Amino acid sequence: MDVALRARFPRRAPRSERDGTIQLAKLDDVVYVGRPVFGQQDATVQLFKLEPDGNTPTSEGAAWPQLRHTIEIKDGLKVGDQVILSDMSQYDNYDRIRLN
Repeated sequence: MDVALRARFPRRAPRSERDGTIQLAKLDDVVYVGRPVFGQQDATVQLFKLEPDGNTPTSEGAAWPQLRHTIEIKDGLKVGDQVILSDMSQYDNYDRIRLN
């Protein structure tokens, strides 16, 4: 990818002031959670969502963004939902589990 600056950078600027950020994309209205301990970048992962009655139905559709510590939720969760970020892969064949 080529990058071009819109204006000239001052020659006398100290090196400590010669930094910047390149924004590749901007996501608006995104639901995200902490990064689970499992999964691969750009992969769909299954999460268990905590429910008030103690049951935890699954939520699918988490995709890895470019962020290192969070994942973007594509479907199945809304702001305020709580999920289990531990490795729950042994329960992949279950649609609900009960926590005691």
